[in-house]
Amino acid sequence: MKNQKKTEIKVGITVVVGVLVFLWIFGWAKNYNINSNRKEMTIEFNSVAGLEVGDAATINGVRKGFVDDIEVKGNKVIVKVNLDNDVKLMKDATFSILMLDLMGGKKIEINPGISNTPIDFAQVQQGKFSGDISTAMAALSSVQEDLVSVIKEVKISLKNMNGLFANSTFTDEIQTSVKNLNDLTSKLNIVLTENRDNLKSLIEQGENVSRNVNEMLKDNRDAIKETLRNAQNVVANTDTLVKRINSFTAETKGQNNNLGKLLYDKNLMTKLNKSMEQINELTKILVKQLKGDGVNVDANISIF
Repeated sequence: MKNQKKTEIKVGITVVVGVLVFLWIFGWAKNYNINSNRKEMTIEFNSVAGLEVGDAATINGVRKGFVDDIEVKGNKVIVKVNLDNDVKLMKDATFSILMLDLMGGKKIEINPGISNTPIDFAQVQQGKFSGDISTAMAALSSVQEDLVSVIKEVKISLKNMNGLFANSTFTDEIQTSVKNLNDLTSKLNIVLTENRDNLKSLIEQGENVSRNVNEMLKDNRDAIKETLRNAQNVVANTDTLVKRINSFTAETKGQNNNLGKLLYDKNLMTKLNKSMEQINELTKILVKQLKGDGVNVDANISIF
């Protein structure tokens, strides 16, 4: 009887321990924690791309929490994250969903930020999905046709280049061009070597000229400034003269001066023609009288 009770007690203890171990392993696997001093945060994503409850939440790569709940609201996904109590996040913290491994696992990567203002855990934070292999493959498939076209064009270009280099005439021309370039380089080196002294002298003369010009400019700085001032005065006076001429021309065209009235008088030519005709008649009379009996003067003088 005693042995039976001992056996039952052992079995009971074993079962209890087994249940506790099972619960501990299950809680560890699901990131359950009986500690109430943890921080909860709500993050909003456009897409979680397969993120599941229990997936890790890391800060700079260090696991500091887990995904506690995922809820779809309209076009957004609300994710609740459970974080360790010692986690400190700033207002400019960022939240991203990254690929955990090649098998497709996901995690939430948190950058704690550098601001001096702590984050408000009660507010909904905005997160982003940084992409994974599936999104990369989808992006690649969108440019697949262009990529195939580019590869075909590259193949055609390589084929043409191979045919070009296989042409003996082309290769001979290239060799000739390279040889001519080498000859030209050699001749240029010879010319430079033979005229080294002349080039050196030419450079020295150029330096002397530059030095003399600088000295001349320094010595005649005041005179040059005075010349420039005089030139500016001449330009200013010329501008004034041009303005006066323009004003005079405008007054003349507008008949606002005597010259304008004279030039633009419509009766002037008529008067001049009439005066010329009278002078012409007077001249004819004088010539006729001079050829005859002389100039006849008929004067009536009355004396008071």
